[in-house]
Amino acid sequence: MPVNMTCNKQPNELIHEQSPYLRQHAWNPVLWLPWGEKAIEKANREQKPIFLSSGYSTCHWCHVMEKECFENPSVAEILNSCFVPVKVDREERPDIDRLYMTYVQATTGSGGWPMSVWLTPDLKPFYGGGYFPPEDRYGRPGFVSLLHALCRAWKEDRKQLIYVADSMMDQLAGFSTPAPGKGKPDTTALDRAASLLTGQFDPVYGGFGPAPKFPRPSVLSFLFRYGYYTGKDEIASLGLFTLRKMAEGGIHDHLGAEGTGGGGFCRYSTDARWHIPHFEKMLYDNAQLAIAYLEAYQLTSDRLFAETAQDIFNYLLCDMLSPGGGFFSAEDADSAPERATDEKKEGAFYTWTSDEIDNILDPDEQRVFRFHYHIETNGNVIEDPHGEFGGKNILFARETITETAHHAFVSEQQCRTLLESSKQKLLAQRLKRPRPARDEKIITGWNGLVLSALARGSRVLEDHRLLEHAETTAAFMLEHLVTPEGELYRRHCNGQSAIPGKADDYAFMIRGLLDLYEASLERDYLAEAIRLQESMDRLFLDMEHGGYYNAPSTDASLPVRMKDDFDGAEPSANSVAVENLARLWTITEDEQWHQKAEHTLACFSSVLDEDSSRLPHMLNGLFLLRFPAYRLQLRGNRNDDRFGQLKRVVDRRLLADVSLDYDEKTGTASGPAEAILCGNGLCHPPATGPDELENLLSATLKAYSC
Repeated sequence: MPVNMTCNKQPNELIHEQSPYLRQHAWNPVLWLPWGEKAIEKANREQKPIFLSSGYSTCHWCHVMEKECFENPSVAEILNSCFVPVKVDREERPDIDRLYMTYVQATTGSGGWPMSVWLTPDLKPFYGGGYFPPEDRYGRPGFVSLLHALCRAWKEDRKQLIYVADSMMDQLAGFSTPAPGKGKPDTTALDRAASLLTGQFDPVYGGFGPAPKFPRPSVLSFLFRYGYYTGKDEIASLGLFTLRKMAEGGIHDHLGAEGTGGGGFCRYSTDARWHIPHFEKMLYDNAQLAIAYLEAYQLTSDRLFAETAQDIFNYLLCDMLSPGGGFFSAEDADSAPERATDEKKEGAFYTWTSDEIDNILDPDEQRVFRFHYHIETNGNVIEDPHGEFGGKNILFARETITETAHHAFVSEQQCRTLLESSKQKLLAQRLKRPRPARDEKIITGWNGLVLSALARGSRVLEDHRLLEHAETTAAFMLEHLVTPEGELYRRHCNGQSAIPGKADDYAFMIRGLLDLYEASLERDYLAEAIRLQESMDRLFLDMEHGGYYNAPSTDASLPVRMKDDFDGAEPSANSVAVENLARLWTITEDEQWHQKAEHTLACFSSVLDEDSSRLPHMLNGLFLLRFPAYRLQLRGNRNDDRFGQLKRVVDRRLLADVSLDYDEKTGTASGPAEAILCGNGLCHPPATGPDELENLLSATLKAYSC
């Protein structure tokens, strides 16, 4: 086994793993094992409970607990002697994390990472929580005293712990699939969700509910579709207002430049104003937000939304793109302030003192930039619960361009020029700082989300470069993340693909391929989407009750498979599957896809009856199944300018009820390009010009009434 000569310590078995998160813990004195047969066999052989610690590489509190507890030899001695310590990267194994997070939430009322759970050797949980400080503080039990208590309880009262674990496992098995509903969900679920979200809406700062505020793009997507189908623009406006406030806020990295990097969005805001972010940047957030801003632009033609989407693409393509065409997972919240050897701090890469800004900008730039981005001499962070941002400024576009220009006595064009030159100077200085660590594993499902964003961006922004990037990403995924049997790997890292794909990997990649088909009109992508849907059905579909389990039935190490029933930071696999199946049905007219979509919806009817706002992305699929869904087939030579004019009519509009198709037989035809709209029991006469197609769409795809 290799030895780290710097600290003269030997690594534990995580040194052989590819996950950056697991390798971060490879030099802990804790004798970590990865999840798997070896750890389970050891626990059974030695009759010790498993201590399961789940987190991810860019998790701030995971770093804190590692430093306070797992790097401490005294803590490690207790863990190694009384337990079998097991580390899980929740991004590699969301199925394991989901199962035991359900337990933690059920027993403590909350959840988060790091997740800490104690299991019997047969993987049944008997105690759990999140972050534990080494000693009693923050109203939490100290980790050391807790370890001693659990070790003693296992020795002295094991039967009671096993009884508790058995009982809890029975409950978890009950949670694995939703309770039967009364029947197929109807359109009242749409109205209930809109009403609930309207009641939670923050009319001052946007978003839904109190701080901390998470973007949750699935909610925004649903609001746009609800407005589209019902004609209630005031509902869609809740999403538009939220996106504007997020773009203004500190959650948005305002220092980005094409070809240079920067930009994009941080994970969430700790305050209600979107000002103080948790500074980690996640691939899945940015991919989904790019789509949200594209749809907002389609609805409004407001350039703010297009520019924000372009800003996200700049971040993804400059800072997150691997050499092979896949996209890395995340960037850390913590970094060293000045030198790589400095102690890492939350947001050190992104925050500024007043003096730093004044030393970089000239007086005219200072006057404009300081006012526009709310720069204060003593820092602009008001709500700082952990005291990490004293004297720091987090850029926050408090004023409009018009207000800033008026304040600085310059024209609006001069204002924009001065702001742009200021941002370029600050970005150049920021790039000299130590960068946050980047998690360079490539997750299949998250790359599927990026694939969707790039494909849609190429259409809405009329940017062929985004289509080229989408096709490169698709080629990477099809080469490295699909097995010869047509199944998926979960992740690719350091040149190695491993871990069987989960349901969300399939659902997100299928969606990406469908979006790429509509952008490129290459039928090979549609064929790949259908093949993957067939694999997803074989591996995950509950043929009896409907819905998709999150893990394949072939995984013997997972005691219970769950059916995800919440669209949170990422939409659930079941929600995206309903939408995918409805789209496949519309394009192919194959009734099997319609039946599976309805069966999945029925599986979650009780959840939708209780609180339909839990599954806003599933409601997007419900729209397609309860209202007329249309197929718009384009015919003709794709290289013909007349063909391109027809496609641009479709691309610039949000057509929530239309799936785009291409008649490959006419690809080399010399006849006129035409578009045929079919749905609701009839096909309309072909439209051969852009004005004719515009009129057809306006007359046919009018608002519906829920």
